[in-house]
Amino acid sequence: MSSEWNTRTKLVHDGIRRSQYGEVSEAIFLTQGFVYDSAEAAEARFVKAGEDEFVYARYGNPTVRMFEDRMAALEGAEDGFAAASGMAAVSAALMSMLKAGDRVVAARALFGSCLYIAEEILPRFGVEVAFVDGTDLDQWRAAVRPGTRAVFFETLSNPALDMVDIAGVAAIAHEAGALVVADNVFATPIYSRALELGADLVVYSTTKHVDGQGRCLGGVVLGGREHIRTVLEPYLKHTGGALSPFNAWVMLKGLETLDLRVRASSAAALDIARALEGHPKLARVIYPHLESHPQHALALRQMEGGGTVLSLDVKGGKAGAFRFLNGLEICTISNNLGDAKSIVTHPATTTHQRLGDARRAALGITPGMVRLSVGLEDARDLLADLTRALERV
Repeated sequence: MSSEWNTRTKLVHDGIRRSQYGEVSEAIFLTQGFVYDSAEAAEARFVKAGEDEFVYARYGNPTVRMFEDRMAALEGAEDGFAAASGMAAVSAALMSMLKAGDRVVAARALFGSCLYIAEEILPRFGVEVAFVDGTDLDQWRAAVRPGTRAVFFETLSNPALDMVDIAGVAAIAHEAGALVVADNVFATPIYSRALELGADLVVYSTTKHVDGQGRCLGGVVLGGREHIRTVLEPYLKHTGGALSPFNAWVMLKGLETLDLRVRASSAAALDIARALEGHPKLARVIYPHLESHPQHALALRQMEGGGTVLSLDVKGGKAGAFRFLNGLEICTISNNLGDAKSIVTHPATTTHQRLGDARRAALGITPGMVRLSVGLEDARDLLADLTRALERV
């Protein structure tokens, strides 16, 4: 039984739907529509499609369904629905359940596009959004009152790597009758079990670690079957944020090696973080499993591993950070993460540039901060590359 399998076995075998040809590798069903044996069969399927019956690719597809099933098995969720990108998944998770007059409480430390949804789009449609310091349970208690419809946070924030106590926030939210929506990208489904800790919906940009090789966009929302099929699915299938079958197939192939890749990158990230901590050109090294992380104890409880991303606060501000970035040979300057290639990002001028100086400072995003997503290169080569680049600061 797949429920008894360990993670790596699930990532290779769960959710497979084989055609009459008995293929080993999952098939790509590149089709928009489906054929019915009769007019009566078409009518019946539109009334209620069966488990292995499909109507239109925007509603569902065999390849996409395999991907949804495998992600649900990995996360320990009853069900999941895939979306065209991580942000399509985030927006659908929130918009599908909200209406004018509802209240949402969100952590202040969010990715730029998530902040845009919370600050600009939701209020435009009459949804009240309150922001709190996600690390402070007292602020959650004060903000989450009866009538709050949902709370939203990144379990490990981008890029300052602040941790939210999932179980603590979930207890507060559920007491008020609110649903918990957790963006779990940085923690990864390998190292975090947000649903077990109390989240109701978990969102991933599968563009990141799941694909893991810089090829395709994708996203998924995971949770209880009733909510996924009666609240989320109608919203996504009618608004059109469907994942393409080809992208779903790429994600399926990525899942087969996800556990191996995440563990290798995370081990290298911890080695690099320890080696660079205390470097004279760095004001700070931020990594959840470093003893110096302010929430180290929570990180050990909540995440089996520290993840693939660390942040470096380079001395000399923006100028120092740019000299460091431009001195790198192996690490690639880009704005993605969770890739086989190590990627460096300067959040203040890219992913979080629209926030302005004051708000970035409040979130701990300094002008010298560099986000490093550790890939699959040899950690010794990466450390040598990083050290040489720091000499230019």
